[in-house]
Amino acid sequence: MADVVVRGLTAAACAFLLAACGGAVTGVARPLQVTDVERELVSGYFADLNEAGGQGTSEQRELLTDTQHPDFRDGDCELPSGTIEVHPTMSTLRLDPTWTPPGEDEHPRGVVLVVAVTLTVVQEGTAVGQQIGSQHVVLLNGKAYGFAPCVN
Repeated sequence: MADVVVRGLTAAACAFLLAACGGAVTGVARPLQVTDVERELVSGYFADLNEAGGQGTSEQRELLTDTQHPDFRDGDCELPSGTIEVHPTMSTLRLDPTWTPPGEDEHPRGVVLVVAVTLTVVQEGTAVGQQIGSQHVVLLNGKAYGFAPCVN
């Protein structure tokens, strides 16, 4: 008799588990979104870059060196003479999980984001060139890293 009760309980437990695992999950699927913290890190990266540019060429180049992604420090571009101003359109900020730097086979460590930017080259206080494009920023260990911009 005890054997029949155990079998009955085992069958009931299995039926309960199968029903719990097989049911639909409520909610609506939606894509991953950029968090407020990530958004702040990216906007802070560009604010620091522009502030350093306002202090001078050497200050901005030092910041670009310090914020170059640690895995790609050997692949930076030759910067133009003068400084650059980079103004992101933050409403375009999005995740870019499949991006790899040009000429590389590996995805950078960290969370890769991309944002539309207007980049202006400034020499002796005068804007001498402007370009609109995309810039990638990687968040790694709570810090924003970039890839030294190449102005064409």
